[in-house]
Amino acid sequence: MPHTPLTPITLDQSLARRIWLHAQRLDGPAPFGSGAAATQAAIDHLGYVQIDTIHVIERCHHHILWSRIPDYRRGHLHRAQTIEKTSFEYWTHALSYVPTADMRFFVPAMRQHKREPKSWFETVSREDMRKVLTLIQTGGPLTIRDIEDDVLVEKDHAWASRKPSKRALQMAFYAGDLTISERVGMLKTYDLTPRHFGWDALPKPATERQIAAYLLDRALRSQGLVSLDSICHLDAKRKPEIAALIAARVKRRTLVPVVIEGEGKTQHWAEPAALEPPLPDRDLTHILSPFDPLIIQRKRLKLFFGYDHRFEAYVPKQKRIFGYFALPVLVGDEVVAVIDLKTDREQRALLIQQWTWVGIGSPQRHKALVEDALGRFETFQFRPAVLD
Repeated sequence: MPHTPLTPITLDQSLARRIWLHAQRLDGPAPFGSGAAATQAAIDHLGYVQIDTIHVIERCHHHILWSRIPDYRRGHLHRAQTIEKTSFEYWTHALSYVPTADMRFFVPAMRQHKREPKSWFETVSREDMRKVLTLIQTGGPLTIRDIEDDVLVEKDHAWASRKPSKRALQMAFYAGDLTISERVGMLKTYDLTPRHFGWDALPKPATERQIAAYLLDRALRSQGLVSLDSICHLDAKRKPEIAALIAARVKRRTLVPVVIEGEGKTQHWAEPAALEPPLPDRDLTHILSPFDPLIIQRKRLKLFFGYDHRFEAYVPKQKRIFGYFALPVLVGDEVVAVIDLKTDREQRALLIQQWTWVGIGSPQRHKALVEDALGRFETFQFRPAVLD
């Protein structure tokens, strides 16, 4: 093994960006190949693909995959979840698609939810839970629309349902008793987890140490350069155990401490092989989702790219800078613009609400590249949603 120094290596921002972009597979065309297999390969590599309900353009889970798979079809994700069952939905930092092979790392969280349900589920009665589980056990997979005999209640939250059964289904999902066997838009079909996967029971749960190693390895694979904040995004309680694991790997010289030039506060680490990424395609242009793994960690994005993204869907209109649903535009290894888009589904057109140049972005250097990418993005928006 080559000698690995224990003193930090200093990297400039440009190289740090290249390492992260390569880990995210945003630095070259079709990094996961083509066809349905590419979708599962992308989910396996990234570790998760976030799901969100906002639908002013194509939903973010499809968008994230399309950004890395030029010939992506929505049916490919349906195949992975429902037919091949190689991906499942569960909570990471948000609801996400996760490789089924990784389920054992989530079983402890499922058991915790079962022992100590969140306050959100305090209104779920034993009768509600027994009802939905019995319906699925005896009648097969169902959606909330299939339950027609609920006594409707008043909503206690804007996103809640008047059907008590909906919250019972969600509670059983978090506890691992049910899984989402199919999703069409935001309509979820629930089935018994072991039955859907053809198992006798859930996989043996991973230990806390195994979960820490899993989270570290997932971050190293998909981020290239990692920090405690980037590994433990919205999961700060795991930092001490992961810090100890990092220290042990640094001592064994399988991880290298790294400092990003101009940023002395946040310590990073990388595997030695990650420090020499290929040069990115300088003209490769991506219209990225605000929920893309490259964008979702805002502080990290600003550190690496010098770009401070604002998600303004919930910001009053008069206070918005980039627009309601602004999408960062990546050209090569620079964020050069932010474009607020929406779709006119009747006219089958992509509408530009606002176009803002940022960083080194300029019409002379980048407009033709961005317009070409927008054309491809518009085609993707209105591609028929065939489930195969």
